[in-house]
Amino acid sequence: MGISFYLVDAFADRPFAGNPAVVCPLPAWREERWLQAVAAEMNQSETAFVVKNSTGFDLRWFTPMVEVALCGHATLAAAHALWQQGLANPAQEIQFSTQSGILKATRRGDEIELDFPLAPEQKADPPADFLTALGVTAKYVGRNKFDYLVEVESDAVLRKMSPDFTRLKNADVRGTIVTARSSDPRFDFISRFFAPAVGINEDPVTGSAYCCLGDYWHKRLGKSDLRAYQASARGGTVRVRVEGDRAFLGGKAITVAVGELKEE
Repeated sequence: MGISFYLVDAFADRPFAGNPAVVCPLPAWREERWLQAVAAEMNQSETAFVVKNSTGFDLRWFTPMVEVALCGHATLAAAHALWQQGLANPAQEIQFSTQSGILKATRRGDEIELDFPLAPEQKADPPADFLTALGVTAKYVGRNKFDYLVEVESDAVLRKMSPDFTRLKNADVRGTIVTARSSDPRFDFISRFFAPAVGINEDPVTGSAYCCLGDYWHKRLGKSDLRAYQASARGGTVRVRVEGDRAFLGGKAITVAVGELKEE
């Protein structure tokens, strides 16, 4: 028998929206070279591998190029696939053991809520040519352990951005979050996420970025419950709730394809 995998659109309420991730449950861990080769073959922004443990599941995430330390949309996709395939009890939360500690997923009506650590930014000086590569003037630049955060003047500016990805690849971070207040009353803020250094020019919906964005806009707007839109070509809606040092990220997911990896 081969190894089943599931293509899931995360932070989406319909197929072909949100951010696609491949979820691959394994009976035991394989060597890292094999995991990376599978992720490259799948060619999605993230492939999530899960292995059952005594308290839940071990979880690792790979882009087509590298393993990453935190990924929100592929965690949401993994929880959705595990519940849908009967590999986890839908009445109970799932605990994932990851490089970023214990992450939890809980069903909340027709949404999945992820319990993630906040990743606050601090004000930072942008590298040389960084803003030129983005093609914007910044109201604010900050940085956390993963990414740069750039606030721009308006959502119109954000939507029109067309970065120079070759130059942006030189930034010494995983990626760059660009954000602005939303002119749409349905949302508190909008964002986009660029990560050419890890093989993803623009990520459709970046769950882990909201661990930074939630803290940033919570402090500026004085709100703990926020609704956000990621303005990529596919687009996606993320609900963010800030409590203490945790970010609770809510969204929907839908399986769009099921396949099987052939064993040699």
